[in-house]
Amino acid sequence: MKLIIVESPTKAKTISKFLGSDYKIESSFGHIRDLPKSTLGIDVEKNFEPKYVIPTKARKAVTILKEAAKKADEIVLASDEDREGEAIAWHLAEVLNIKPQAAQRIVFHEITKDAILKALETPRHLDENLFNAQQARRVLDRLVGYELSPLLWKKVARGLSAGRVQSVALKLIVEREREIKAFQPIDYWKIKEILKAKEEFTAELAAINNETLDKLSIKSQEEADNIKTELENLEHTVQSVETKIATKKAPTPFKTSTLQQTANRRLGWSAKQTMVVAQKLYEKGFITYMRTDSLNLSEKFLAEADKYLIKNFGKEYSSPKHYKTKAKGAQEAHEAIRPTEATREPSKLKTGTDANEKKLYELIWSRSIASQMPDALFDSSKAIITAGQYELIAQGLILKFDGFLKIYSESTGESELPVLTDGEKLTLVEVKTEANSTKPPARYSDATLVKELEKNEIGRPSTYAPTIATLENRNYIERAEDKRLKPTDIAFIVNDLLVEHFPDIVNLEFTAKMEKKFDKIADGKISWQPVIAKFYEPFHQNIEDKTKELNKADIMPEERTQELCDKCESPMVIKIGRFGKFLACSNFPACKNTRQIGEKKASPEETEELKALNEKYKGERCSKCDHPMMIKTGRFGAFLACSAYPKCKNIKNIQEGQKNIVGTGIKCPACEKGEITPKKSRFGIFYACSNYPDCKNAYWGKPTGEKCPDCEALLIENKKGGISCSSKTCKFTK
Repeated sequence: MKLIIVESPTKAKTISKFLGSDYKIESSFGHIRDLPKSTLGIDVEKNFEPKYVIPTKARKAVTILKEAAKKADEIVLASDEDREGEAIAWHLAEVLNIKPQAAQRIVFHEITKDAILKALETPRHLDENLFNAQQARRVLDRLVGYELSPLLWKKVARGLSAGRVQSVALKLIVEREREIKAFQPIDYWKIKEILKAKEEFTAELAAINNETLDKLSIKSQEEADNIKTELENLEHTVQSVETKIATKKAPTPFKTSTLQQTANRRLGWSAKQTMVVAQKLYEKGFITYMRTDSLNLSEKFLAEADKYLIKNFGKEYSSPKHYKTKAKGAQEAHEAIRPTEATREPSKLKTGTDANEKKLYELIWSRSIASQMPDALFDSSKAIITAGQYELIAQGLILKFDGFLKIYSESTGESELPVLTDGEKLTLVEVKTEANSTKPPARYSDATLVKELEKNEIGRPSTYAPTIATLENRNYIERAEDKRLKPTDIAFIVNDLLVEHFPDIVNLEFTAKMEKKFDKIADGKISWQPVIAKFYEPFHQNIEDKTKELNKADIMPEERTQELCDKCESPMVIKIGRFGKFLACSNFPACKNTRQIGEKKASPEETEELKALNEKYKGERCSKCDHPMMIKTGRFGAFLACSAYPKCKNIKNIQEGQKNIVGTGIKCPACEKGEITPKKSRFGIFYACSNYPDCKNAYWGKPTGEKCPDCEALLIENKKGGISCSSKTCKFTK
């Protein structure tokens, strides 16, 4: 019997469908060894030797794997093909006492029968260079995190963290926010006309007296109105029309970064959500490996796509292409992200596939097929129109051949222009003056941040999503209303401290150079320990120096207020913590009273009520960790919270003191048992079923109780003050 070990139970289930009874497929559930959480786990005196341990959560899996290994004639390690997968395989070999030179290691880009059987025919040994590249990254990130984070705890606030890649990403976000705050808008006016030949079309003022206007040329409403008055009394004539063929190129297939960017723009997904869904599609055998910076497509897929396109659309819609990877040092995989079968249309996915998996699969399938189709062709027309001293330009496109647009729609950004001839007289329908202001740079979205990280060679395909997720989990960033990334108060303080005192950590060029060194380690060109030593020695010395030099009062100055502590009558001061600004007693540590800014001082009656609640629930234990529960007050009144917070975040609602605990009176349409009630998250108020966690139905707007006339989903109050359908696929509003 052959034992094949993969890292995911879903992957194991999919592979087991392709192999017979001679094979047993087991899952390691990810890494079975890692550095310890409680200590550094790296012996800096002995050439940075890592001290790996088996985490508690992996012990059960290790026991099962050891038992299975005893009964197996051969053991095949089949984790993912990237550096992380190689590390998982290496640790499995260590735990199962398999020599790296004797290990059977297989890799594949897709989980299909042909791919698995082909991989089993040509196993290789473990690649120590790939493992060392991952090990070097892990060791370096551990050294940075475990030495820099405690400094932040002492000098800024507990619970903070710093990392080699996350700190660079945070710097980009903070710098962009400062650009936005410093931005001074400039007002300007545009003048557009609606003209008519056989059909109406739009033209924009482009020049006066043969001098081309730039965006800011018209600086006042008065100036715009004067031009408008003159134009309204002038004859408009087509001076010239230029028509040429314009091409819109077929898109490249997806790699990790472009998949995350496109899913963010089209589906509104975060990078993390995209990768979670892509992982499921990969493990179910629907797409190829999703952590890649390659644009290559297999000959098998190219042949399948060609055959599919000719059969379904005709020979003119097939244009086989090979793409070259532009990314420097591309190494995570050898193929782009594509469907494992070109003929598996989105409508042919199994019934067990959820809605998000179908959405992402459709995006990947259509992009992959479109990459093998011809470019779209347009007639591009540019008309120059004269009216006295004024010159206007009208532009438009007429689609001649849709090409790849037949499957993968993309906006051209231009409207259609009617047929115009030189010297033709036009009818002026309307002159419009548009007041505008220059706009500040936009905050980063997941898509634009990933694009910026990739452009600067910061991180790799496997790190983009975790980096953003870490910044969010550590409360360095929050989602603005448009889901873009906004730095919190604490982010500015941490970033400024790192920029001033640890410039290498947040230097884009330095971080990119480290990535290149990891690539050289993976290629076997350099050893990993000297790379770590060269970085660590000056870094560690700087940590020791800054621990002595830096004063928390200088980094985190307190702001005095007129408010008095309701416990000891001392003045309250404004402090900044991990979760933002708050009021704290200046008599700390003798008095540890704190409260939220804007939170009113408790009245004598409320103080007595809280004392009564404390007495009533004295002795209540946490249902998750058995620590004592304590009375806390929030936006909706009093509640019980675990005293072991933040290790345990268990809370429990209580009826006393709850001002807004009463639900909306609307029955949950999903489970028909619970009631829709207001809830609070770090993103604001939302409405969810009271039967949580059995029912996870939720809304970001307050339900009205009415049903949508189009799809019968609940109607909700939207952000603009109107009423709209709660279903994302329904566009009903009123």
